[in-house]
Amino acid sequence: MAESMFSDIKIAPPIEVFSLTAKFNEDNRPIKVNLGVGAYRTNEDKPWVLPVVRTVEAQMACDTTLNHEYLPVGGLPEFSYNAMKLLLGDDNPVFTENRVLGTQALGGTWGLKLAAEFMHRHLGVDVVYVSKPTWGNHKGIFKDAGFSQIKEYRYWKADTRSLDIDGMLEDLKNAPERACVILHGCAHNPTGVDPTNEQWKMIADVCEERNLTIVMDIAYQGFATGKLDEDAAAVRYMQSRGFEMFIAQSFSKNFGLYNERVGNLVTVTKSNDAVLKVKSQMDLIVRTMWSNPPNHGARIVCSVLNNPGYLSEWKEQVKMMAERIRMMRHQLRQKLISLGTPGSWEHINTQRGMFSYTGLTEAQVDVLQSRYHIYMLKSGRINMCGLTSNNIDYVADAIHAVVSGDTSQQKQASL
Repeated sequence: MAESMFSDIKIAPPIEVFSLTAKFNEDNRPIKVNLGVGAYRTNEDKPWVLPVVRTVEAQMACDTTLNHEYLPVGGLPEFSYNAMKLLLGDDNPVFTENRVLGTQALGGTWGLKLAAEFMHRHLGVDVVYVSKPTWGNHKGIFKDAGFSQIKEYRYWKADTRSLDIDGMLEDLKNAPERACVILHGCAHNPTGVDPTNEQWKMIADVCEERNLTIVMDIAYQGFATGKLDEDAAAVRYMQSRGFEMFIAQSFSKNFGLYNERVGNLVTVTKSNDAVLKVKSQMDLIVRTMWSNPPNHGARIVCSVLNNPGYLSEWKEQVKMMAERIRMMRHQLRQKLISLGTPGSWEHINTQRGMFSYTGLTEAQVDVLQSRYHIYMLKSGRINMCGLTSNNIDYVADAIHAVVSGDTSQQKQASL
């Protein structure tokens, strides 16, 4: 028999966050904590289906007018329109001037992929700048779209555990004209560090000076402050500066619709004529990638955003999730301080959103996993939602032990 055509295939390296979850699930120890997975968890460490989502799904199940016919190639129009209003504001002139396009995508991931494909095919953009560090998928998405140069701009300043604004601006000033730059709209993944309003102005000035192609990735609207408008402020500011730009929206986190893959790519242009041209080409790219988007999750989001009562209820539920995250930040910092853990832990409070870049080293992360069965990314990034009132003392004690260098005796805790 002929040799298998797959015999020369190499084993790919594991995807860290999913590999980490698999290790956690295989760990039989009764005391273990998963701080790796990027999903919201309740104080009981359980996934949460938002009540307003349950309500809408129940109504959809009973609505005999709904069917499973194909959507338009660009997706459910009402979904994209309401998603864009949520992001850009109801009274934004881009709507009355018909110079904005929404294209439904398979989560924020495929929104970014669609933007990357469009830029590479039709705008001749071949260089992309991502923050150092950035979300683990950014580089792969743009590499897969054919970008030949994937560069980094400085972002995390390790010694102060804050934004390296000077390094960021210097790197962007040295970027070639029209290069793409990915900017995180709020709740930066993985650091949780966001620019101030004044720093956003400085970033916009450099983008304008260098004529950079802007892609804003906003996967956590509502998770930074609990206020949807406030979390959209950076996106709205950049758009108000007159940039033509792409914005990738995700509803995985703020609606809890992780496996429904609900995303929207917003394209802001200078004219309605440009919108028509962009849409014609976007539709062709979509046709060859996923052909037609799924309906269920998009219709849930659309139903909520289009109903004042449901919208109000959803905003309260988003606020509830954000407040729990902030509470866990405060408690972790206070416990580390009370233990006398070496170093400053103020950054845990000043960072925003689901993630915290703790400053823990890879060696310390290894000890936390092997000795204390606390799982986090090797970068030291933790998901604050993985902390609960039942495990936070255990986690704080373990962090204190590894940072202090006192790992001779494993702390005991009852989760």
